[in-house]
Amino acid sequence: MTTVVGAPEAVHAQGREHRNRGFWIWTAAFAAVGLGIRIAAVLGRPNRSLGGDAKYYHDAANLLVEGYGFIDPFHFYMDHVRFQTAAWPPLFVWVLAMAAVVGLKSYFAQRMWCAVVGAIAVVVCAMAGREIGGRRVGILTALVVAIYPNIWMSDEPALSETITPLLIGLVLWSAYRFWKNPTLKSAAVMSLCLSVAALGRDELTILFLFLVLPMCLLARNTAWRQRLVMVAVCAGVAVLVIGPWVGYNMSRFSRPVFISDGLGVTLASADCGPTFSSGQFEGYWDIHCALAVKVPKGIDESARAVVEQDHAVRFVESHLDRLIPVTLAKIGRGFAFFRPIQQINLDTFFEVRPHGWALVGLWSYYGLFVLSVGGFVVLVRRKVTCLPLVAVTLAVLVTMAIAFGCTRYRTPFEVVLAILASVAVDGLRNVARRGGPTTGGGGPPADGEVVGPPGGATPAMSRTALSA
Repeated sequence: MTTVVGAPEAVHAQGREHRNRGFWIWTAAFAAVGLGIRIAAVLGRPNRSLGGDAKYYHDAANLLVEGYGFIDPFHFYMDHVRFQTAAWPPLFVWVLAMAAVVGLKSYFAQRMWCAVVGAIAVVVCAMAGREIGGRRVGILTALVVAIYPNIWMSDEPALSETITPLLIGLVLWSAYRFWKNPTLKSAAVMSLCLSVAALGRDELTILFLFLVLPMCLLARNTAWRQRLVMVAVCAGVAVLVIGPWVGYNMSRFSRPVFISDGLGVTLASADCGPTFSSGQFEGYWDIHCALAVKVPKGIDESARAVVEQDHAVRFVESHLDRLIPVTLAKIGRGFAFFRPIQQINLDTFFEVRPHGWALVGLWSYYGLFVLSVGGFVVLVRRKVTCLPLVAVTLAVLVTMAIAFGCTRYRTPFEVVLAILASVAVDGLRNVARRGGPTTGGGGPPADGEVVGPPGGATPAMSRTALSA
């Protein structure tokens, strides 16, 4: 009889390769499902009218490809004037320009391109889920992001929230990779991902304070000097990525403009009589308020933003007794705990969202919210940091408190819910299979990590007996 001793590393490598293959197969399948849903949504409304934010992004991308630079498409097409603009961050315009540069310039074609971008986001969010809770959590996250109406409904009209799940997925993926292995390289990657995200959603710049800084300063098993160097590296990467766009803005406006100058009109439409009353627009916005602001003629967009912002600040200062109730209404409206059905109706009217699917999205949101509480508990028990997830949630909360409550503004938080709900389902599966909850000992095993059987016993080697 002959006994053959196999290396345990080879056995683990084979198992790891099999599990990785399974992860990518399931993720690709759910990405295909997500793509199908998004394409079907576009085909279901092939003649959707173009207006509002979607019109800006569509026309701005086409004008950029035609060599006009970043100019206001509304002024260009209505008044035939080249009016410099930074009303919105540039990244989504660049994304649409990628389609326009190869000839996909129609609104329908760019909506189909957004369906593809949404499918890519499914994959990126799955990668983030895997970093946080393991392969199974990643696969479940892919499923949720693929089918969740509150995510894909922004892809269909080609709104900037199309890229938000992708950006948040990148930020969370890089943050958890840094948490597992805090090096200068992983710090730079984390800052790179967040810098790119900030060019798509300028309110995400607050994550440099809420996420990047504490992650670097709290890095495990790292000397304080190294932590400070990491902070400096992150700052340097941010300057390199965001700096060129800021410099471009500084060269074309009379007032300093960083990523965008849209805060002025946002505040003017969100902090005014109709929104500070207890009427139907409480905690929401009213564009008529911004249009009523007296703006001197002949000034550029940056100067106009200053006038609008000053007007809003003066209004708030004269209505301080309503500040706290209205701020709570903004947050409650955005998180669907204040007049949620009315908000669905407003979304349907202003954004032409399909009312039925918006209701499905609302009830799905509540279900994911409940599951996310369990997911949060599971991560705490596994000793997995929740800082990145909490930071994204706080960023959304602060955005709504400053601006106004809106379902679309909640999109970054929807990604957090998708991941936490997936963690909860995975935790319930573990309880069902093992007869009780598991707390882990420092987070889920990383790819390639060998975890021994219960009790701490590990086999010295794997033996396969072959009879001669």
